[in-house]
Amino acid sequence: MVGDDWHDLLCPYKGFEKKVDSQEWLSHWAKDRRAMKLVSVNTGMPREVQWHGRIVTTGIFKEPVGGRVALRKLNLDGDRQADLTVHGGEHKAVYCYSLAHYDFWKKELPGRELQMGMFGENFTIDDGGQGLPEESAHLGDRFSVGTAEVVVTQPRLPCYKLGVRFGSDDMVKRFLASGRTGFYVAVVREGEVGVGDEMKVIARETNSVAVSEITNLYVAKRYGEAEINAVRRALRVQELPESWKEYFRERIGQAGDRS
Repeated sequence: MVGDDWHDLLCPYKGFEKKVDSQEWLSHWAKDRRAMKLVSVNTGMPREVQWHGRIVTTGIFKEPVGGRVALRKLNLDGDRQADLTVHGGEHKAVYCYSLAHYDFWKKELPGRELQMGMFGENFTIDDGGQGLPEESAHLGDRFSVGTAEVVVTQPRLPCYKLGVRFGSDDMVKRFLASGRTGFYVAVVREGEVGVGDEMKVIARETNSVAVSEITNLYVAKRYGEAEINAVRRALRVQELPESWKEYFRERIGQAGDRS
């Protein structure tokens, strides 16, 4: 399981459990949280494009849509993934990406027009722009949005199709190195969403494993005591898909063999 093939980290989602939501806990958390709002809802159907002399089918091309959109267990209405063996599924129903990240990429990619949905996200979110949302969003955090409820499950680890979207082979590496990965959410309760809806926190997962922390643990070449302790916290988060847990268990085993 261990390796550079990010597509190995996929498996059926196993469900959810209710989170502790004491008022004291949420009040303390709210001091460190920024309100998030949907500034664009983006969908797209798979299409065929030419890449390096071959035809590639991809669902990464998303465009903003207006009005209210139904959010279901597997995706938004009007949105699909091309290769369901490595994309989509219950624990990757919706991909969220920060509006503030667009400012970063405009500087990194001067002259490049970046419309909402350019990174393949379904929700472009405005989180206030202070710091990285990947550092404040935690696995298992639950939000209401519109009439739906969602829960954070994992960061995005991009495949080569992000390079297809940008017409650049090195975009995948640059994206991951930036730390601006965005994150996936699963749908706890179906409903309708639209531009202007706030993503309001309902509950926070007790182990407090940030999305950015999971990404860092995945790419770390070696595990020391701090990394092993962080992985153990992550393994206690039910919303983290089993495929990630298998990967991390193997990494801990390898770290133990070297010690």
